[in-house]
Amino acid sequence: MGQTIQIEKAVSLKEKPDVSTVKFGTVFTDYMFSSNYTPEHGWEEPSIVPYQNLEISPAANGIHYGQSVFEGLKAYKNGDEVLLFRPDENFKRLNTSLERLAMPKINEEVSLNALYELIKLERDWVPGGPGQSLYIRPFVFADEAFLGVRSARTYQYNIILSPVAGYYGGQLDPTAIYVEDDFVRAVRGGVGDIKCAGNYAASILAQQKAAEMGYEQVLWLDGVEQKYVEEVGSMNIFFVRNNELITPKLNGSILSGITRKSLIELAEYKGYTVKEERIHIDELQAGLKDGSVTEIFGSGTAAVISPVGRMRIHGEDYVVNDNQVGPVAEDLYSHYTGIQYGHLEDPFGWIVRI
Repeated sequence: MGQTIQIEKAVSLKEKPDVSTVKFGTVFTDYMFSSNYTPEHGWEEPSIVPYQNLEISPAANGIHYGQSVFEGLKAYKNGDEVLLFRPDENFKRLNTSLERLAMPKINEEVSLNALYELIKLERDWVPGGPGQSLYIRPFVFADEAFLGVRSARTYQYNIILSPVAGYYGGQLDPTAIYVEDDFVRAVRGGVGDIKCAGNYAASILAQQKAAEMGYEQVLWLDGVEQKYVEEVGSMNIFFVRNNELITPKLNGSILSGITRKSLIELAEYKGYTVKEERIHIDELQAGLKDGSVTEIFGSGTAAVISPVGRMRIHGEDYVVNDNQVGPVAEDLYSHYTGIQYGHLEDPFGWIVRI
């Protein structure tokens, strides 16, 4: 992939929406980043072009065999400044996903520069309301027209942008989650620790089942014994137990979340005791019964922190912290988002200013 990024200007620009009324991932900006891969030339023709439909063959390998990976991050507005939060980590993880699916890696430095150029062009799309942001979706998929089962030879790499409202409308709101006993999300040695499209497709049926029972999310157990806590929905999960912050230890089937990693660093910086452990679902259930588990929350790019107010384990419902947001979740959320939006000091060097 060359260093020079070509920019094709749009003939006309879209009207900016009222972001407070926009559903997540339904409105897209004027421009997108695009690059193509061939074995002869590698990643080439990096360009920023008007947002448009992609042209692919019905026999494109990515459709049939799932060579498709993606990332998710956000841009935030602070006055006239636009801020990005640890974007280098997203491109590192994108390469980890590409390597696992035998897809060609991208140049992380070139990708970061391309993102910066794209954001500069689209900075007016970054909303400034409470909790609002510009969602950034880099993705790579195989587009070779070939139905043989092997790594494809040609690929497309794009970055699209979408303005989004605050996940909770600006304040935290506890959710209800259901512990899934039948379906599993991933197994060690599989692809549970990367962001590939198939992970999310495999989770939808259980998500529908939980929704029909009145729960917003699924708590996934390990894929072998179905006894150990792994993720909640598409997020990592944390527990407050005896005033300590506990999260499942990465094991090869749990996604290494950037929000997870950052929350651990922030919590330790603030003086919390943080432990990464293998957590048995029976231990969690016992902790909810005896009151030693006082808070549960998910962590991810979309919500940052998603408090859990009710959990169903093996047919029994447990209320967490009186279905209220706990003090640890509130403290970490306020500090974390304060750094993201540039309202609080960033002692970690996480923020990139555009």
